Amino acid sequence: MVNGTKKNILAKNAEYLFFLLSVIPVFLFRDFTPNNELKYLSIADEAIRDGNIFAFMNHGAAYADKPPLYIWIVMLGKLIFGKHSLPFLGLFSVIPSLAIVRIMDKWVEGLYSEKVRQAGRIMLFTSAFYIGSAVVLRMDMLMCMFIVLSLRTFFIMFNGGINLRNRLLFPVFIFLAVFTKGPVGILVPLFSTVAFLIIRKQFRSLGRYWGWLTWVILILLSAVWFGCVYLEGGKEYFNNLIFNQTVNRAVDSFHHKAPFYYYLKTVWYIIAPWSLLVIGCVVVGIIKKSYANLTVQFFLSVFTVTLFMLSAISSKIEIYFLPAVPFLIYIALPVLDGTGSMGMKKTGIAIPSIIFTAVFPVLLVLKRQNPDEWSGVFFMVAGVILSLSGITSLYLTFRDKIFIAVRPVGIGFLTAVFIGSFSLKDFGTETGFAVVTGAAKEYADNNYISNYYSFKIRSAENMDVYLGKSVNVIDTQEQDPLRLINPPALLFIRKYDYEKEGMGRNGNSEIIGTYGSYSIVVFKN
Repeated sequence: MVNGTKKNILAKNAEYLFFLLSVIPVFLFRDFTPNNELKYLSIADEAIRDGNIFAFMNHGAAYADKPPLYIWIVMLGKLIFGKHSLPFLGLFSVIPSLAIVRIMDKWVEGLYSEKVRQAGRIMLFTSAFYIGSAVVLRMDMLMCMFIVLSLRTFFIMFNGGINLRNRLLFPVFIFLAVFTKGPVGILVPLFSTVAFLIIRKQFRSLGRYWGWLTWVILILLSAVWFGCVYLEGGKEYFNNLIFNQTVNRAVDSFHHKAPFYYYLKTVWYIIAPWSLLVIGCVVVGIIKKSYANLTVQFFLSVFTVTLFMLSAISSKIEIYFLPAVPFLIYIALPVLDGTGSMGMKKTGIAIPSIIFTAVFPVLLVLKRQNPDEWSGVFFMVAGVILSLSGITSLYLTFRDKIFIAVRPVGIGFLTAVFIGSFSLKDFGTETGFAVVTGAAKEYADNNYISNYYSFKIRSAENMDVYLGKSVNVIDTQEQDPLRLINPPALLFIRKYDYEKEGMGRNGNSEIIGTYGSYSIVVFKN
């Protein structure tokens, strides 16, 4: 009986365990990305060094771009382990991604059969930017989890579950979403719930959910946060956080500015490989008015409002669309479960299956053209897995086994991620700074060199995470870069730029090592 219970538990959680196992090697074998991830680590190091908790600095400049929760997590990891641990920080992307799928799945438990819900779980887990957000060190997945929790709590209250616990949890989840990433954390729940109540002709009941208790909790928590920011960072930092990083980004962004239709264009690869299937099902559902169910109506309200709100905000990048992805996937399930539109459903699964089938043959062609770049055995095995999964899915699709056909694509995708991850260590010199800075630090320590410089390397200032010292970034507009170097010193530069700038002509510099794209140059006295 006990063994049967254990098997039942494993069967019910198979997709969650498989997803978790598939992404573990990513965190074990890859390096921190230089731009965003290393920047957060550098900010956390500076905060620990300066004793800051609410007002952060980035190489001496105020960093009010993000709320403090995620930086606190990074600081906590450093204090616990004595260094930055990629697997530890990865937990705060992976665990929220698992939690979101679990919440969405339980939400529709009474609506769909297990085979439909399984398809929903697989499609959400393997949507490109969903799994991508689960394996990068950013605060987006954590914020998305709090948004989904707040919306789930609202829906429970809407269906009669108005009690003190839910009335407290609702504003707390919203605040945590804001405290993780910013205003989107409150805007998505606020506009989505208001729109849903208007659609249901129950706008007058708004006070049940957005009543005095909700606003008191939100205002009190925000007042404590903003008060601490003002006390620690001063008026200028406070104004930067409140106005420049919220109002200005929304109205006339200084970062990631894009047109209104941006997400209508990018959604096709954000939810790949399920784009045709999901969007096709949603369009058919709207045309055929298949959304009579209250839960699906709420999902549709959340997705539509989030899409229009994000489109209206000036600053746009693909990752901002993440809160809309779970609801978009689950809006497709009613049509996917229906009997009509079989041709559309077959096409939606067949096209990604054909693409998967072609992966291994394409890899063979690339390997033949450039054996050195495509010699990794793990990539080739991953290619075989994808091709086999594509063939299997095609066979099942044309036998009208739509739900079963989803499985091989999802399983093949996750298996390929798992196997391909073992090749990431071979690309460490191309994707991160750990190897090159490690070599530079060893040379510098052995030769009593304390000055580091960089030239034409993006985000090189964040190398201080590895070096324990600041890196002097040379202005690329400088006509004579050598004039700014104070020897003895080490310079990080691409070999091409070193030769182009003629830095070796004066005889007092030489390349001591090249690691992927980056070279280390020593400048002697």
